[in-house]
Amino acid sequence: MTKKQKLDHVLRHGPLPGETLFLPILMHFAARHGGVSYAEFCADHHARVAANLACLERFDLDCVTLMSDPYAETSAFGARIEYLPEAVPRCRDVLVRDASDIDALPMPDVFRSERCLDRLRGAERFQRELRGTVPVIGWVEGPLAEACDLADMTGMFTLLMMDPDASHRLLDHVLEFGKAFAAAQIEAGCDIIGIGDAACSQVDEETYRTFVRDRHVELIEHIHSRGGIVKFHVCGNTTHLLPSFAGLGFDLIDLDWPVGIEDARAALGPDVLVTGNIDPVEVLERPADGVYDACRALVDGHRAERYALAGGCEIGVNTPPDNLLAMLRAARSHAA
Repeated sequence: MTKKQKLDHVLRHGPLPGETLFLPILMHFAARHGGVSYAEFCADHHARVAANLACLERFDLDCVTLMSDPYAETSAFGARIEYLPEAVPRCRDVLVRDASDIDALPMPDVFRSERCLDRLRGAERFQRELRGTVPVIGWVEGPLAEACDLADMTGMFTLLMMDPDASHRLLDHVLEFGKAFAAAQIEAGCDIIGIGDAACSQVDEETYRTFVRDRHVELIEHIHSRGGIVKFHVCGNTTHLLPSFAGLGFDLIDLDWPVGIEDARAALGPDVLVTGNIDPVEVLERPADGVYDACRALVDGHRAERYALAGGCEIGVNTPPDNLLAMLRAARSHAA
C-alpha cells in the first residue's frame, strides 16, 4: 500500500492496522536537514522539494509539503518580501492602511505571481519524483490570516472592530484569490490543500462566526469541488472555537498542544482525521527516550481513531533528528 493509499484508507475507512500516520510539519527543520538556508527553502521550490524528499527518506514521513512561509499570496498582491538566511521572511509593506486601500487592491493572477508559480512548479516536481505515491500538501492562507498579512494584525483587528463593512470587503477579496490559488495547486498536483488561519485563535467565537466561518466553509467547499483534500490549521489555543469548527467540512485538522484531542473529538465527531498535539518545545526537546514515551502514550490512546502523530505546530529547527526518529518509532509501534 502506498502512502497515498494509506491516507485514503484512514479518511474513508478508519485507522490502519498496525501503524499510525506520521504527519509532522517540517519547514525550517527540513531546510536544515536538506542542507539549504531557510531563505533558499522559502524562495526556491528546487530547494524546498529536495529538502522534503531528504526528510521523506530519513524519517519515513507519510506526506511531503510545499509549506514554507505565509507570504506567497501577500507578494502576489504586491508586497515586498525580505528573505532572511535563517529566519522567517519579513513583509516590508502594509498594503491596507485604511478602508480606502481595499478597493485599490489588485486581484492577482496566480500564473503571473513569482511566488505562486514557484509553488505550482514544486507540486509538479513532487509528482514527477514521487509518481503519485505520497500525498503532496499545498497551502493557502486563510482569509483572516491573509487580511492580517495585508493590513498587519493590529490594523486588521482594528478594522474588525471599527469598520465591519470594510472588513467584509477585504475578507471577500482575499478569499477569491485563495480559491484561485488552491485550485491551481490541485491542478498542478497537490492532493491536499492546507488552510492556515492562525489569526483566528486570537478572536472570540462571535467574531469568528461573524467574519470568518462562512468564508472557511466556502473555501473548503471550493477545494473539495476541485478534488482536493482539506487540512485545516489554526495554531494556538482554539478550544473556544471547536464548536464553530464543527461542520466546516475539512478532512484533517492540526491541533496545537493547548487543545485537547478529546475536546476536539467531542466537538468534531469521529470522521475527521485529527493530527497533533505534541508540544514541540516542552516534549520534543526532551531526550529521545522521553519523546518516544510521550508519543507512544498518545498513539496508544488514539490508535482506534482517525489520528495522525504530529507536533502541535511546526517541528522546531533545533529539534534533534533522533527525536523525530523517536516519534516515528512511536507511530509505527502498534505491533511492538
